[in-house]
Amino acid sequence: MIPRVRTLLPDLTPLRTNPAYRRLWVGFALAGVGSQMATVAIGLQVFELTGSSAAVGLVGLFALVPLVTLGLYGGALADQVDRRILALVAQLVAWLSAVLLALQAFLGNTEVWVLYALVALFNGAFAVMSPARSSIYPRILPREQLPAANALGVLAMNTSLTAGPLLAGVLIGRWGFEAAYAFDALITTAALWGLLRLGPIRPEPGEGPRLKGLRSVVEGFGFLRRSPNVRMTFVSDIYAMVLAQPRVLLPAAGTVILGGGATTVGNLYAAAAVGGIVAMALSGRLGAVRRQGLAILVSIVGWGAGIAGLGVALLLAGGPLNQQQAFWAAMAGMFVAGAADSVSAVYRTTILQTAAPDHMRGRLQGVFIVVVAGGPRVGDIIGGVVADVIGEGWTAFAGGLACIAAMGVLAVRAKGFVAYDARHPTP
Repeated sequence: MIPRVRTLLPDLTPLRTNPAYRRLWVGFALAGVGSQMATVAIGLQVFELTGSSAAVGLVGLFALVPLVTLGLYGGALADQVDRRILALVAQLVAWLSAVLLALQAFLGNTEVWVLYALVALFNGAFAVMSPARSSIYPRILPREQLPAANALGVLAMNTSLTAGPLLAGVLIGRWGFEAAYAFDALITTAALWGLLRLGPIRPEPGEGPRLKGLRSVVEGFGFLRRSPNVRMTFVSDIYAMVLAQPRVLLPAAGTVILGGGATTVGNLYAAAAVGGIVAMALSGRLGAVRRQGLAILVSIVGWGAGIAGLGVALLLAGGPLNQQQAFWAAMAGMFVAGAADSVSAVYRTTILQTAAPDHMRGRLQGVFIVVVAGGPRVGDIIGGVVADVIGEGWTAFAGGLACIAAMGVLAVRAKGFVAYDARHPTP
């Protein structure tokens, strides 16, 4: 293989050299595909039962509340107990929710509240499991392998975002909701296998007494207040998701502006995921980047540029561009945005894992869950309101430019973050 090409391909060292990481990666990758299948199936089943898009929208609410509340508490638990046991118990609960989803489908359930309850159960389990899982990786991998491991994790996530809905469509179309839920429960067992084979991973002791409960959560926010580099990983992502979140714009963009119906909407979603897959397939050099703070800001500028490009495509549709041309331009914008977001995610996770002390990682990962879950939903609300006033095209274009401008302001005001050196990680 040509040396330059080899350096661009994903760094597979964590998978090749670390059996524990390999088992976890395979298990959580399969579980991710299953959860995306279930997400699609739940939305379709809720709509079939109610005929209401508002009822489908409530699924997001029942997911958000446990993610926010238990994300913070789950992070605190991850800094107090054996992280392997905590992740295993939470994953068992998530697997149980998949089994119950299959059971209600086989029994012909007609009550939508059953689905809402199971959505809340799964997301509560995920909120507890995710901080524990993310805090495990820095303990089983050397620091220099974490960027490669995080790139592989983002690759698995984007693959699940693509493969999960496609598989759900095939299984539901042929054999109904029962098949999709049952297959989810089956492949989610791989995540249990990876955790079962792992040894104990207790958090390392920190300075002073170990606080519990709400005081532990407050201590985590206190650390975040004193840690500008770690804090900036959250702030930059919040700006990106609040100012330039395109998700709420895509239904109107696909069905009205681009005139392609539900298939076009699905393609726009998939374009972002494919962008992430391609970026991670060429992620071999990410671990060599030392200025990771600067890399985050540049990546988010790329996200803003992609969303602004989406806006331009929508504004030009039916005018200088016909709908087919505008569709491909919109797809290109979403592709760029997805690729840039994936690169940003790698470095944000890496800084969080390396700059924060071990006894704080769980709580900070809990905050990360809240930001990742809450930011896009706030962006949905703002984007929906603005789009009703100025239209979807102008909303995407203005939001992308606002995101780019915000990163410029952060670069000027947070010079320490811009100068962050991965060889000497400091919070």
